[in-house]
Amino acid sequence: MGKIKLDYVWLDGYKPTQSMRNKVKIIDDKKWKGKIENCPMWAFDGSSTAQAKGNSSDCLLKPVRLFVDPLRENGYMVICEVLNADGTPHASNGRATINDDDNDFWFGFEQEYVLWDIEHHSPLGFPAQGFFPAPQGPYYCSVGAEFAVGREIVEEHMELCIAAGINIEGTNAEVMKGQWEYQVFAKGAKEAGDQVWAARFLLERVAEKYGVRINLHPKPVKGDWNGSGMHANFSNTALRTSGKKEVFEEICERFRPKKRIKDAIAVYGADNEQRLTGLHETQSINKFSYGVSDRGASIRIPIAAVENGWKGWLEDRRPASNADPYKVAANVINTVKGL
Repeated sequence: MGKIKLDYVWLDGYKPTQSMRNKVKIIDDKKWKGKIENCPMWAFDGSSTAQAKGNSSDCLLKPVRLFVDPLRENGYMVICEVLNADGTPHASNGRATINDDDNDFWFGFEQEYVLWDIEHHSPLGFPAQGFFPAPQGPYYCSVGAEFAVGREIVEEHMELCIAAGINIEGTNAEVMKGQWEYQVFAKGAKEAGDQVWAARFLLERVAEKYGVRINLHPKPVKGDWNGSGMHANFSNTALRTSGKKEVFEEICERFRPKKRIKDAIAVYGADNEQRLTGLHETQSINKFSYGVSDRGASIRIPIAAVENGWKGWLEDRRPASNADPYKVAANVINTVKGL
């Protein structure tokens, strides 16, 4: 009888930014049969993850999505929701807030991150502490050892995502030295969030091997350097099929009211005010704008959608790199739903 290694992955309750946690359960293959519904519920000590008090510390792990674990023989990653002991969703459970049962909403997340040198406390490839490399400009989509730093981590992560069944659609070096991006697309908000978290988990595991940290802070280096975002490309049936400029504009306008701006920023990542300054391809955090091909707007209307007869998607450029994709998707759906 074979043994299967199930790596349970969940989000802790720390604020303002949640982190991933994991632990591995070994089960008999004969009992499991390769199905998510046969992955047993599990418990963990919530008092050690800011999700419960010590005198009543049990929280539950509900398996919701299975991925091949390409780093283990007979291994699988099990993305989990966190439940209270009574089976209700925990307050930290962003996935449970998504209202998208028909998967009408599709999401493509552009996950930016910085490879962080944990010894020098600076981006990988930066000179000794207190000094800076040449100004940004030559690093975006760069080639060569002087400009593209950490490619071996990026390439390994890409291959692992493909092997895991994650729909990664591309990678590239970003504007700051040591900064990279990958893109993940999925139909359905929960599925998109599951895939982003699985991809983040694999990236952390690859980086562990190289002694590098994945820094998701939206402004890891102060000054004249780009921050890190997680641009949320989204569409629904109306955007994909309407063929009307007015539909795109109506959906964009739904994000404009002050309450909508406040609700969005509340779940678009911690310390995002350091990134959304109106500089470095961002709009100010307290303002809202949209425009065709405008990377300085809150929402960009892609030129590809315009040239396709106003059929396509929108890009919300405000989410920070450390945002929870579940909560970002939920906000988009709550804002747009019904059109």
